[in-house]
Amino acid sequence: MVLIVENDPDVPAGILKPLLIEKGLPYSIHRAHSEESRGDISRITGLVVLGGAMSTSDEDRFPFLLYVKGLMNGSIERGIPVLGICLGGQLLAEVAGGGVERESHGERGLHDVVLTRDGKRDPLFAGLPERFTVFQWHNDSFTPPENAVPLAGSPNCAHQAFRIGKHAYGIQFHPEVEERIASSWAADTPSSAQIEAAFHSYRQEGLDLASRRLLRNFIRMTTHGQTPP
Repeated sequence: MVLIVENDPDVPAGILKPLLIEKGLPYSIHRAHSEESRGDISRITGLVVLGGAMSTSDEDRFPFLLYVKGLMNGSIERGIPVLGICLGGQLLAEVAGGGVERESHGERGLHDVVLTRDGKRDPLFAGLPERFTVFQWHNDSFTPPENAVPLAGSPNCAHQAFRIGKHAYGIQFHPEVEERIASSWAADTPSSAQIEAAFHSYRQEGLDLASRRLLRNFIRMTTHGQTPP
């Protein structure tokens, strides 16, 4: 079973759910922001931690973040594949000994990211081109720990993806976002129309295939235990 941790009701799992259903894989969504019960990692094969409007250091306002950090740390120790998306990636960086800069290298909308040499060989990015377009929506940014393997970057934000150990990944961008989510996030911004039109074209032109491939690659890790070369 894949456990999906939702930190913010406005940042749902998006296309990840139908991709899991497509593979016939069971999953559970733990809404950490509102549920008193806690996710159990003893029986899961993968962990996905989604994004959120808060920062990693906001434990006073959002005390559940301490639980999420513990869940990620426990999953790493057990060798469970982990995918941290945006805030989730920042939480992973912090848990593993890296850092998070507030209001640093923020991005909105569609941007290109470029794989590093290690990224081009990593199974999370198998089948993806060296440069591909992703949807970004973040204010803060992570600095991976010293023992991390950098996997992707961009001119706007140097650290876009990293790996800890064999299969714990942090990414800054949002491969899970679908058109409805993009429109919701853009609604209160001055450039909402441009962002919505760009995302619609992104989907229509098939540029989102890279995001779908990335998520499918991670799902494959949760079922086959694939590790980097």
